[in-house]
Amino acid sequence: MPAAKTAPKTTVPATKPAPKLINFVYECTNAQGNKVKGEISALNITLAKADLRRQGLIPIKVRKSSSSIFSGKRRKKISAAEISYFTRQMATMMSAGVPLVQSFDIVAKGLDNESMSNLVLSIKAEVESGRSFSEALKQHPLQFDALFCNLVNAGESSGSLETMLDRIATYKEKTESLKRKIKKALFYPTAVMVVAVIVTAILLIFVVPQFEQLFKGFGADLPAFTKMVISLSNVLQKWWWIVLAFFIAAMWGFSYAKRKYPGVQHTLDRMILKVPVVGNILHKAAIARFSRTLATTFAAGVPLVEALDSVAGATGNIIYTNAILRIKDEVATGSQMQLSMRNTNIFPNMVIQMVAIGEESGALDAMLGKIATIYEEEVDSAVDSLSSLLEPLIMAVLGVLVGGLVVAMYLPIFKMGSVV
Repeated sequence: MPAAKTAPKTTVPATKPAPKLINFVYECTNAQGNKVKGEISALNITLAKADLRRQGLIPIKVRKSSSSIFSGKRRKKISAAEISYFTRQMATMMSAGVPLVQSFDIVAKGLDNESMSNLVLSIKAEVESGRSFSEALKQHPLQFDALFCNLVNAGESSGSLETMLDRIATYKEKTESLKRKIKKALFYPTAVMVVAVIVTAILLIFVVPQFEQLFKGFGADLPAFTKMVISLSNVLQKWWWIVLAFFIAAMWGFSYAKRKYPGVQHTLDRMILKVPVVGNILHKAAIARFSRTLATTFAAGVPLVEALDSVAGATGNIIYTNAILRIKDEVATGSQMQLSMRNTNIFPNMVIQMVAIGEESGALDAMLGKIATIYEEEVDSAVDSLSSLLEPLIMAVLGVLVGGLVVAMYLPIFKMGSVV
């Protein structure tokens, strides 16, 4: 009897990184003989020229865009806020009945950032050449991620592009607002502590040595605290460059390890979620991002499994990213979303219950939108509370650092005054 054949093993090919697009600056003539200038992204200069010809333009000059400080005016980077503003403007124009191509012209003329204006004109040229809006956006992956492009594609396919752009604009505005709140919570204490360290270093390197010269003429034994500060000052005067190099190397090494090794990022994200007060804010922010992104994607008609795949990277924390991917796998096998969320042990019970109600009533996108609104408001309130909590704490730290140095320097003088 012949042996049973075993099914061949299927191997999943490793995903290759997407080819890096290069920005080219071009000068062309159009069908009317007028000169046109702009910027286009392509894999190489040959493909850039071919793309321009497909758009009905005759290339005169095409060269690689340079951002060198020696090449004249440096191009301003395109921010996420500008992408959000562009989306809102396009939604407004199209809702008012303005044709898509004309909307690009109106929006581009109203932008202050030349790089953003060139990007809009480049998208317009690609649409005029016959590409769809979503295909044109895919040529600029640095500014428009896969989620953005997929939502636009869904809007084009359903014939409700203006409605979809309005949803995307609302989603981007809410997301950027949430990011600003998190940065607000973390920037102020970080900035104050950096200034405190710089002031302390200046005092130790330049001010304390002057007092040391004064104390040498006293001929008396100095207090232990003053001796410790003077010793620290001597170390910094002699080895300040080593200390500075160590901090720079440590920061660079930490940044490199975070990018290169996923385990470092995983450990960091897990630890930061356990930090008192700050961790609670980041928990709520991740849930708000998850709910807002999934509500927007699911409302666009994207199937739940595909929506979860797109949403996974939008939470801003790898712990939540892994949890959402696990939810996606369980939902793909037929499990209810609320049960999959409960199995991750990171979503609050209220969120799970609201998702369960949304699934049962067939209004999951609306329920997710409500969850996002609730947690965005909680993040806003928590950030205000954190600012109020940190102000006295920061003042206490500044008092210990700067006030401690002042006391250390004046202790010998007070001691001599008491003896006299």
